[in-house]
Amino acid sequence: MTESQLPRMLFVEDDPVIRQATSDYLTRNGFEVISAEDGDAGLVAWQESDPVLALLDVMLPGMDGVALCRAIRAESQIPVILMSARSDPIDVVMGLEAGADDYVTKPFEPAVLAARLRAALRRVTPTDIERAPFEQIGSLLLDREGYAVTRDGEPLALTPTEYRLLVEFIDNVGMALDRAVLLERVWGYGWAGDTRLVDVHVQRLRAKIEVDPAAPELVQTVRGVGYKLVQPSEAT
Repeated sequence: MTESQLPRMLFVEDDPVIRQATSDYLTRNGFEVISAEDGDAGLVAWQESDPVLALLDVMLPGMDGVALCRAIRAESQIPVILMSARSDPIDVVMGLEAGADDYVTKPFEPAVLAARLRAALRRVTPTDIERAPFEQIGSLLLDREGYAVTRDGEPLALTPTEYRLLVEFIDNVGMALDRAVLLERVWGYGWAGDTRLVDVHVQRLRAKIEVDPAAPELVQTVRGVGYKLVQPSEAT
């Protein structure tokens, strides 16, 4: 594989030691890394380099990682992963609600980080064309070959993670899916992950596909288990 074929990622980290060491590791493991030392430089680098993936530290000088995530998400659906030494639930949820697909807590194992980055990239790549190309769930239409979802004919701007989560629900319509199962199938975790990822992304998905996200008719909570997707006629 030539360098031009490597997935280009943006990495924004203000600590020069962590930035250099992590960039070197990821470069050796199949990524083209565009690095920046603060949020403002990261925004410029994102606009100029057109990466397919972004890894952002939360605590950055100037524009912080959450604000940078929002700026990227306002214009792009590329996977965004936040990382921070802070693991308070409020911080994690705030980052996810800003549009991040995943949240990595420092310190981290470089091999685990690389695996999570690759999993994020897999969520961008359509892999479902062997199934029926179109699926109708109420007013939702899933176009697998076009990698798109519409509601009442209007296109929905789903992130890759939201898309894969919806596909998982559609492929298992009527079946209750445990949060751990969703983590493994959607996020690609072969290890214990943070189930808050699932809950926040379900909330974000509902905000886009439900008529009334506060009273969801499609993606329903199964108490003590997880979630399931139902056809509107089957809603209780």
